[in-house]
Amino acid sequence: MRDKSVPTPVTPPANKMNAQNAVMGLRGRDVLSTVRTLAMQGLRRPVYSAKHALALGGQLGRVLIGDTLHKTNPNDARFADPTWQLNPFYRRSLQAYLAWQQQLNRWIEESDLPADDRTRARFIATLLGDALAPSNSLLNPLAIKELLNSGGTSIFKGMRHLYDDLLHNSGMPRQVNKTAFEVGRNLATTPGSVVFRNEMLELIQYKPMSEKQYAKPLVIVPPQINKFYIFDLSPEKSFVQYCLKNGLQVFMVSWRNPDARHREWGLSSYVQALEAATDVARAITGCKEVNLIGACAGGLTIAALQGHLQAKRQLRKVTSASYLVSLLDSQIESPAMLFADEKTLEAAKRRSYQNGVLDGRDMARVFAWMRPNDLIWNYWVNNYLLGKQPPAFDILYWNNDNTRLPAAFHGDLLDFFKHNPLTRPGALEVCGTPIDLQKVNVDSFSVAGINDHITPWDVVYRSTLLLGGDRRFVLSNSGHIQSILNPPGNPKANFFENAKLTSDPRAWYYDAQQHTGSWWPVWMEWIQARSGEQRETLLAIGNQNYPPMQAAPGTYVHEV
Repeated sequence: MRDKSVPTPVTPPANKMNAQNAVMGLRGRDVLSTVRTLAMQGLRRPVYSAKHALALGGQLGRVLIGDTLHKTNPNDARFADPTWQLNPFYRRSLQAYLAWQQQLNRWIEESDLPADDRTRARFIATLLGDALAPSNSLLNPLAIKELLNSGGTSIFKGMRHLYDDLLHNSGMPRQVNKTAFEVGRNLATTPGSVVFRNEMLELIQYKPMSEKQYAKPLVIVPPQINKFYIFDLSPEKSFVQYCLKNGLQVFMVSWRNPDARHREWGLSSYVQALEAATDVARAITGCKEVNLIGACAGGLTIAALQGHLQAKRQLRKVTSASYLVSLLDSQIESPAMLFADEKTLEAAKRRSYQNGVLDGRDMARVFAWMRPNDLIWNYWVNNYLLGKQPPAFDILYWNNDNTRLPAAFHGDLLDFFKHNPLTRPGALEVCGTPIDLQKVNVDSFSVAGINDHITPWDVVYRSTLLLGGDRRFVLSNSGHIQSILNPPGNPKANFFENAKLTSDPRAWYYDAQQHTGSWWPVWMEWIQARSGEQRETLLAIGNQNYPPMQAAPGTYVHEV
């Protein structure tokens, strides 16, 4: 036992929004309503507001004569350039900005607004403060230096990038240079073949990479919100290749990118399609059982499938289930959720049913506003103020390869976050069968990320407690994606584990042991123990009933 605390994200909004917000959306009218509330607060209590204005004026006066009143966060990359501290003009502008932020927060905290209104106001103030940071202006010292070094061409390049994004990227700065990557050429290159296809998915079987292989196959279920190749980026990051080289037989689900024709696809539809895919994997390998691994919404899907199989008395088809940054308990505390009421939820459902789908670009914008300094203003500075191309980064390419959600599934997710049904036996019905996760008594392995802003680690921990069977929980030191892409050899990787799963995640963390390195080898040892006997590797892919149809990565992954 030792004194330690869970790290908090550097960027304040990182703990303000999460997966709930991306699914529900955030209406402009709800934000404007909070702004109006703040304006009315200022008009209703002029003396109170004048007091804080005078306090700000006093601080600005001290800043003007050269006092340094506020310290910047040493991890805040926006002000890492020494010019912000050494140049008198830049030091004063930064101090004025920090003084304004502090006084605005004090004005909100000391107001007589109800607690929920204060929380909403803090959320808006944080987003506003990030947007108005002096680093986002042309006076940014990095922009000035680039302007001089480029002979003025950086300004014209930045304007061209801005114009292009306004026309072709919904006004959002691009995060990645997409010309550097191509799926099937330098992403998702592990050899394999599509062995099964239905309207909703393709099932890929990969070629073995070991002399011996385990009998029970592994079926990987990616989230419906993104494409599958997060598990198969470059060879050194490929989770698929890591599994193959360690003797596992690997099958991958590649979800189809739906359009308006598929508006009626719901959670039950995905569960039925996944059940068909697992039956194919069992038929090809000649094994009666499979191991499942699901990421994010894929974890919810494999949990629903197991609950459905349990209700049909067919759970023996599954040996184990691994959950990567997956929510089964959907109760998340988030200030942004205070903007969501019954009207907001119904409006979100109505919009997606009218369109047939929820566009992935809409979700991507909400995800970006979870961490605006990292995912918006950082690229604003790089692309527009410095006139540079965004970086060529495979993870960001995957993250920007958006997919859509069918309206029915979007509605199911909204109900999932609203009612939190998996915490109560029988409250969720899938394919006509009630789901009781406590009766899903297969062994499970869950992974969370300590800095995950999309699926917070303590909620993933609570989700683990909903499962029956032998449960294991590992807490990675990374964020949402980095928790999955955590190959051995990463010098920054470490994770926490505590065999005793208490009801309180903080108590679990306090007694957890920290381990250096990736969680992949720990999971591999765990999954190999549940993968049956080793045998000589069978190089053939598919069988007579399910012959190879097309080389990996298949066709569905290319649909836009």
